Amino acid sequence: MGPLSILISAFAVAVVTIKITSKTFQLQLGGRIAMSVMLLFTATGHFLFAEGMAQMIPDFIPFRNAWVYLTGFLEIAAAIGLQIPRLRSTTGWLLIVFFVLIFPANIHAAVESINFQTGEHDGPGLAYLWFRVPLQILFIVWTYLSAIASLKKVKYG
Repeated sequence: MGPLSILISAFAVAVVTIKITSKTFQLQLGGRIAMSVMLLFTATGHFLFAEGMAQMIPDFIPFRNAWVYLTGFLEIAAAIGLQIPRLRSTTGWLLIVFFVLIFPANIHAAVESINFQTGEHDGPGLAYLWFRVPLQILFIVWTYLSAIASLKKVKYG
């Protein structure tokens, strides 16, 4: 729930701030800023809860802790890449691939009831997937609309 709250809150603040400073509603820019803020938030979890997050990765994958740290760094790189015009589209596509690739870890965590903070088997279980599947789709659509799609800026008085 935290990433969704961060995404929506950051989006609202960004859009209002942009409107006040530039007199335009720049929803794509606000969306990119919000996604970057959310990615920085989630990347922090990769470093604070590395042991617990490593338990989310299926056992047959080696170097699980290294993957957690690597994906944390990738999220930071994506947060930066979304803000650089010449990297924006490529970063957007890579981020969509990233969201698809990490989904199996979320399924594994749900099936095994893994708590990503502690690594214990006391997480929300399969109910997690009822929230995570639409959330993952939202992240993918959000990334596409804010970083890849060609949308027009809307100017108001």
